[in-house]
Amino acid sequence: MKQYFLKLYQYNAWSNQRVVSAIKRQSVTDEKILSVLGHIVAAQYLWLHRIKGLPPAQVKLWGEYTLEQLEEMAAYIGKEWIDFVERTDDFNRELVYKNYTNDPYINNVEQIMIHLVNHSSYHRGQIAMLLRQKGFEPINTDYITYDRVLRGQLKD
Repeated sequence: MKQYFLKLYQYNAWSNQRVVSAIKRQSVTDEKILSVLGHIVAAQYLWLHRIKGLPPAQVKLWGEYTLEQLEEMAAYIGKEWIDFVERTDDFNRELVYKNYTNDPYINNVEQIMIHLVNHSSYHRGQIAMLLRQKGFEPINTDYITYDRVLRGQLKD
């Protein structure tokens, strides 16, 4: 599982960086687009803090962030997730936690980690749609594109 999660979280960090770069390059200031990107990044903070047993992350799940803040946050949390995966040998454990509305849950860490990347992909798809609706060009963040870039078949 470790190699799988390493690939998955490297892809996730790459995808977030591509979205940030595309938004920055096109000078996108749309609040909804930035809000969805903020939601992706904040969720990654919140889940990592829960899994690591840290105090709740000081981020808002649907907060208002500037593009500069999002760029910094995405880079940081992407690296933190990769570091966590590299330093962890067993992801198959139950996590008891409370969600952002204080409801108690128990989930397996492996399932949470799979969920988080799927959650991020889902919302990156929303960002792509919003960008196109607003007259901007979305960026491809498909996993196969990431793999092709890694293999040198495409330029990043």
